[in-house]
Amino acid sequence: MLDFNTLTEFSSTYCIGICAFLIPANLLATSLTIIFTLLHRPAVQVWQAAGIASIFALLMILHVLAWFMMGVVMAPTYILLGLASICLLANLGAILRHRRFVRADNYNTVDTSI
Repeated sequence: MLDFNTLTEFSSTYCIGICAFLIPANLLATSLTIIFTLLHRPAVQVWQAAGIASIFALLMILHVLAWFMMGVVMAPTYILLGLASICLLANLGAILRHRRFVRADNYNTVDTSI
């Protein structure tokens, strides 16, 4: 079973390492999702990039929530929560935009072989 005391202890002990990994991972993975969307890559690649980026963002949110549970309420906690939320919204927006591009491309193609 999941022990929240162990997770909060891990989060507080390795906070610098967790943040040093998750902040660049969030930014890079979300940027990759946006780039794949703008380059009209296949839907599988966009979904994979968005899934990985969303996992990083959710881990960041869990890390911040652990700090809130410990009573640490400072500017960095809100900044990290905002970063993770923006990354989640950007991934969702990239998926929705990619779907719109695909639908628009399907409607704009005309079969001229007839």
